[in-house]
Amino acid sequence: MAFQGDSIYWVEVEKIVPNPFQPRREFDEDRLTELAESIRMYGVLQPLTVTRKEVQREDGTFFTEYELIAGERRLRASKKAGVIQVPVIIRDGEQTEQEKLELAIIENLQREDLNAVDRAIAFKQLADEFGMSHADVAKKVGRSREYVSNSIRLLALPEHMLGSLKRGEMMEGHARTLLMLSDRPEEQEVVFKEILLKKLSVREVERIVRKIATDKVRKK
Repeated sequence: MAFQGDSIYWVEVEKIVPNPFQPRREFDEDRLTELAESIRMYGVLQPLTVTRKEVQREDGTFFTEYELIAGERRLRASKKAGVIQVPVIIRDGEQTEQEKLELAIIENLQREDLNAVDRAIAFKQLADEFGMSHADVAKKVGRSREYVSNSIRLLALPEHMLGSLKRGEMMEGHARTLLMLSDRPEEQEVVFKEILLKKLSVREVERIVRKIATDKVRKK
């Protein structure tokens, strides 16, 4: 797969369809509005990445459609800003479903646009849907196997805790520490509430969890 000479083309926004394998699920509306204002003033400064395909209508005629690989936030903000055309780089070749997901994950990781939960879901999707080992996923996204495995482990937390992690109410370090209490859900819930109420640091939470673990051993 190659870029078409790295040339930038201008494409109508309405002709671009989202990547069905976009790993990013959360888009902050306030930040989208800020980006839309910036686009109104200065335009889209970084091209979107797309693939081009010919789609057949029911009457037998064809039209050109562009499927987004990277840049969904820019596309959404451009629509919000009322922009008619956006700059794109067109990738040659047909992408498989796996390649579309890989490319979208890698682009988001490089831009650090994925929150910890969406990243974990994307890694798990690569592993489950395409039969990849954690080591294979790690090679694809340029991270260590431990990084991929630890990310996926986060999904073992209850849904409401994952929601707080997504919203930035706690950090990934807090979430990893809470995983140590997975076999003690009541205490896990208490510590989680303390994190939110008292704005505890990761180190403070680690101390609390270690104390709970020590008390557990003593009781045994």
